[in-house]
Amino acid sequence: MTMPAERPDASDAQLKKGVLEMCVLNMIRAEPTYGYDVMKNIKLYFPEVNESTVYVILRRLHGDGGAEVTVKDGSGGPPRKYYKITEAGLRQLASHIASWRRVNEALEKMGINQDVSDI
Repeated sequence: MTMPAERPDASDAQLKKGVLEMCVLNMIRAEPTYGYDVMKNIKLYFPEVNESTVYVILRRLHGDGGAEVTVKDGSGGPPRKYYKITEAGLRQLASHIASWRRVNEALEKMGINQDVSDI
């Protein structure tokens, strides 16, 4: 029985959806960051992620109390939203990182490593 070929991007994108919030929280941890800059940085590492996905995450984080927003005048353009992590966001980030580490540890124990050349 032949298994249908899986689109590599489909499984890759699904896996990345689970870590995008962690990445966004980490990006806004150090200092207030312009939403567009967050999106550009995410696209550097995950080019297949739709730009609107990043903005949805930022809005959700703000709504859930994980990020605070400061609006500043744009240089000749519309006002810009800058996002900064809150205490609640730091707890969320710590929880995401702990979960990610548990997954990695489980994969290592199962003998699954990063080398896929032998598959």
